Amino acid sequence: MREFVHLVILACVVPWCNLGTASGYYEHPRKLPKYRDVATLNSSSGLSGGMSKSDDATYFALYKTFGIAATYFGATATFDVQGFPDIKDTEASSGKIWIQNYDNKDASTLNSLQAGWQIKPSVYGDSKTHFFIYWTADAGKTTGCFDLKCVGFVPVNGAPITPGDTLEPANGQKKISAKIFKNKDDGDWWLYYGSEINNLRPVGYWPKSLFTNMQYHASQIGWGGVTHANSKESSPPMGNGQWPGETSASVQNIQYVDSRGQVSAPTGWILSLGAFAPNKKCYQVSPIEGNKFYYGGPGGCKN
Repeated sequence: MREFVHLVILACVVPWCNLGTASGYYEHPRKLPKYRDVATLNSSSGLSGGMSKSDDATYFALYKTFGIAATYFGATATFDVQGFPDIKDTEASSGKIWIQNYDNKDASTLNSLQAGWQIKPSVYGDSKTHFFIYWTADAGKTTGCFDLKCVGFVPVNGAPITPGDTLEPANGQKKISAKIFKNKDDGDWWLYYGSEINNLRPVGYWPKSLFTNMQYHASQIGWGGVTHANSKESSPPMGNGQWPGETSASVQNIQYVDSRGQVSAPTGWILSLGAFAPNKKCYQVSPIEGNKFYYGGPGGCKN
């Protein structure tokens, strides 16, 4: 199913590093996903989303760039990672970055990348917090998957983390940084990860050949939180469960990557960013200050 393409990403200290592939990497056994579940940035309606069942609901609190005319080559961010051990099997909560591109006349042409943290018992079989990635080249209809559950993402040797790994928030909280960017040397989309933005290492890459509308660049990026729940049940907490403020979850180091591999904070392009939090009684976002904003809420929505 389609879902808002989420991703959490951060900057590489040496932009556009020419990285070797992992010829000696032992690949984890891969299997086809039982279903697809991804939310995507949609410039015409704001977002299009869905889950594996028609009675599931998706909720957002995020910032995204406007329209599809712009050109981006990646994005970065640092997320506060949270833990909600009481999340139900039918619920999910996450923080991520989205990078995507599609034909405005046909949403089914959506190409999208996501990365970040999520709690999703239906995917992982537990209520722990996991580092995740996702990709699709057709809005999740026939291509793409989470983590390493299908052929697509190529891990590299010496990676600091494997997609799907459990994150163990100390005292219920942890920070992760990541960066997704298009390498100008090989043209592939690379993922970097680290505990802080100035100490990122390569995790792997999505070959450019996977994509139909994102072989050269992306047209839209976004950062924020997403939750899922059965539409007849109350939605779970987002962020750390608190309303946006100094004690709530934040997204820091929000930056985009240009064609030269340079990262830019939203000082000069903040007018191209818009907040999207349609269920304000449950989730909200704060104004952006510098390159940081707060997001989240207690949940409790019923669609």
